Amino acid sequence: MSLAFHWFLPTYGDSRNLVAGGHGTAMHGDRPATLKYLHQICAAAETNGFEAVLTPTGLWCEDAWLTTAMLIERTETLKFLVAFRPGLISPTLAAQMAGTFQRHSEGRLLLNVVTGGEPHEQQAYGDYLDKQARYARTAEFLHVVRQLWTSSEPVTFAGDHIRVEGAALNNRPDPVPAVFFGGSSGPAGPVAAKYSDVYLTWGEPLPAVSKKLDWIRGLAVDQGRILQYGLRIHVISRDTSEQAWAEADRLLAAVDPADVERVQASLARSESEGQRRMLELHGGDSNQLLIAPNLWAGVGLVRGGAGTALVGSHQEVADRLAEYAQRGISHFILSGYPHLEEAYWFGEGVLPLLERRGLWKRPSGQSQPAPSTPFAVASAH
Repeated sequence: MSLAFHWFLPTYGDSRNLVAGGHGTAMHGDRPATLKYLHQICAAAETNGFEAVLTPTGLWCEDAWLTTAMLIERTETLKFLVAFRPGLISPTLAAQMAGTFQRHSEGRLLLNVVTGGEPHEQQAYGDYLDKQARYARTAEFLHVVRQLWTSSEPVTFAGDHIRVEGAALNNRPDPVPAVFFGGSSGPAGPVAAKYSDVYLTWGEPLPAVSKKLDWIRGLAVDQGRILQYGLRIHVISRDTSEQAWAEADRLLAAVDPADVERVQASLARSESEGQRRMLELHGGDSNQLLIAPNLWAGVGLVRGGAGTALVGSHQEVADRLAEYAQRGISHFILSGYPHLEEAYWFGEGVLPLLERRGLWKRPSGQSQPAPSTPFAVASAH
């Protein structure tokens, strides 16, 4: 088994501290998300052996399609995991955009379908469907998109939310982009089982992750399908456990209590079951953040979405990742603050350990970088 590791593009800005907000809440890092800086992160991800970078979607960040399209030519092997919301554009246009991106990038597009869990943000985009209807629309949307990608005949479909007639692509994508999809609520499961290639979950303790994956596996079997599974989580990996926890403590000490109050109040409005589960892990209490061995919920105090981090020595982080892999996780979408430096800490510290254990190998086409130490970055923390 070879695990796939992906990194994250903070298109809202980056920082040496935790960036507050996201998922329906405004956020800005003190390192602006310029193309020049995002190029640096992409280069770091490619150099360190990450397969792809996830680019988020929402009013709180830059548009993922446009941003990643402008990054293609400065990368060679790195793939782009583009997040988008199916209710905001037609499935025919989305299928066409994916095909165009796939051709111009020479097959380096992956898609993260985000149904949307914050009603106030959805309404800002002009989407007034309730949660159940949003998932039903996502299913219809993905049905049409997959038909357009694979059928040589024009596609006609009339559902409760999506209607197209005689739709066909002049050039279908080759290969068809893998679809990553997350959702913890009841309506999400059948959509994931029927239409996704990789089911994503946020970082929770092992028993909770195992239970969720078993649920989706059962639904996928009913559809005659076998899925892959992914984990979205942050990392703080250092040469020693003490150094890693000192960094976590530094990040927490820099958090403004007003930001915690603002973000927690905003996230409490969310209809996302996954977000509710993230909030329950810490309950807003900064004294209850270690929720499992090396699993820290401090990020979730000020950030929506993925709110946990694996914190520890490179060996400890590698061990925890291997435990998730034993539960069936094969894709890991990671991030850390700042994203440029943390890509090197993980890439130089953890990936070689996993490689020696036979759990990871460098993606095809990527050359091995010259040996180096993490450096310059170490002295800057």
